[in-house]
Amino acid sequence: MKNLEITPYIFFTGKGGVGKTSLASATAVKLADEGKDVLLISTDPASNLKEVLETDISDKITPVNDVPNLHAVNIDPEESAEEYRNRVLSPLEDVLPEDEINKIREELSGACTTEIAAFDEFARYVAGDEDDQPYDVIIFDTAPTGHTLRLLELPEAWSDFIEKNPDGASCIGPSSALKTSQQRYQKVVERLQDKGTTTIYLVSRPDASALREANRSSKELDELGLSNQLLLINGYFEPIDSSDPFARKMKEQADENLEQMPERLKEMEQLVFPLRPYNLLGIDKLRKVFEPLDNDEIKDKSESILTEEHESELPDLNGLVDDIIADKDHGLIMTMGKGGVGKTLIAAAVAMKLAQRGYPVHLTTTDPAAHLQGHIGDMELPEELTVDRIDPDEQKQEYIEKVLRQKGKDKTEEERRLLREDLESPCTEEVAVFQAFSKVIHKAKRQYVVVDTAPTGHTLLLIDTTGSYHKEVLRNTSMDKDKIKTPYMYLQDPDYSKLLIVAIPETTPITEAAKLQDDLHRSGIEPYAWIANQSMSATPVSDPLLKQRAAEEVPLLKEIEEEHANRLYAIPWIANDDILEALVKDRADMVAK
Repeated sequence: MKNLEITPYIFFTGKGGVGKTSLASATAVKLADEGKDVLLISTDPASNLKEVLETDISDKITPVNDVPNLHAVNIDPEESAEEYRNRVLSPLEDVLPEDEINKIREELSGACTTEIAAFDEFARYVAGDEDDQPYDVIIFDTAPTGHTLRLLELPEAWSDFIEKNPDGASCIGPSSALKTSQQRYQKVVERLQDKGTTTIYLVSRPDASALREANRSSKELDELGLSNQLLLINGYFEPIDSSDPFARKMKEQADENLEQMPERLKEMEQLVFPLRPYNLLGIDKLRKVFEPLDNDEIKDKSESILTEEHESELPDLNGLVDDIIADKDHGLIMTMGKGGVGKTLIAAAVAMKLAQRGYPVHLTTTDPAAHLQGHIGDMELPEELTVDRIDPDEQKQEYIEKVLRQKGKDKTEEERRLLREDLESPCTEEVAVFQAFSKVIHKAKRQYVVVDTAPTGHTLLLIDTTGSYHKEVLRNTSMDKDKIKTPYMYLQDPDYSKLLIVAIPETTPITEAAKLQDDLHRSGIEPYAWIANQSMSATPVSDPLLKQRAAEEVPLLKEIEEEHANRLYAIPWIANDDILEALVKDRADMVAK
């Protein structure tokens, strides 16, 4: 594959929506076509390998249609977690009463349980337990960066805990259930750290936030000993029609982002993949990934595209704000979705537009990456707008100290150390953040409160935490239950809360957003609307490649309208630095000239 070294294990990692699945699949197909026996593994809870490979991929190793040397498997973290819970609880069913079993099951329902269970599955392939099916190369299509890093941190983070706490229990369950796999975990760590065995492909779009995330991932992986890293820039756009002002600006912005990317990334070996006029679904399109674009073919196809085939007429951000105000002059507004879809920007823009119209608005974020402050920058804020952030790390540390004061009083120093270690988990962070989050919810009785939530996995955990709190309040109160309204009940109340699902109008993000909506429905929560962000069909373009991408998008927007959303709004692509400033202007000014 060009001049890139191929090792037995290859990991693709990067911010959500940068194209990890596409590039991992294309690499797998290319290597298989060259005669190598290849296994492609997805550990992404929102994997769409089935659509990309046009093969029914499951949790069993499956041959890929029309690619003789390629097999694929999807590790579903949620299914793995459920199986793990059942393994832990099965020996206890005849020993403990049902309420105790249920309590343990609840304790094993957090993010850390899901991760350790998924890693248990993941480890089989790296440690070489699948001796009956040898492969020259195993490629991992990993989940978005935060999940990936936690997944890879597990061997180091939990090995001491397993060794020093053999009969204990934590959010990963009785550690004795993992003891039999400890030797295998050590083997996995050694292979991940071996430069001759493992390569990390850092995938990024040529935009500033994705490059920052790639740089952060690179540092954290390097600290874990995974230092054999390569940078893949995906979706670099070269205009075909140089008279298209949007196309020119889009390229200029990408070039500026690449010029200003962190030095760590500049020093890496790189491979650039062009933006293509279509979504990479199907083997034929995957085989073209390592080939140059055929501009003549793109021009010919573009000439047959009618205006109505590549332009949508959906309401925009102004339409959304109009509808919110028409419904009520206060309430809770939350943006939700996968990492990288623009939740932070949409939340900030909605808040600023409401405030510009004279309504008091409080804007806050639970986003662990603190993107919100970066987007607001030095902008002049309306007097009616207040802004703050729920800092997950700060809330977590306060919570840990509180628990240590309560539970660590009679413990030895070693026991306190183990207790603190046990509390250093994503589960603890979600519980701690909720305490601050619940206070924000109540402010919406008097004004608009806009909350920029964290990426999808965090968001679901946050709502799950809210639901658990709701049950705890009802169980322990002496008040009339009909008069109590907990934060969870506010989220379920469509007159009080408007949940906005943000998605990029591409196949994978739509699939992921639909799964998020399904999880919300199971929680008794109905989203108010969907927002198609970075919509090319809502952007005036003449460039042939961009017109084709816009045309590919139109049927996807129709799918959202007909199958998923009560309401749908579209936000155009904005190719400049000051995206938030552009968003809060009128539609006519939103596209960079």
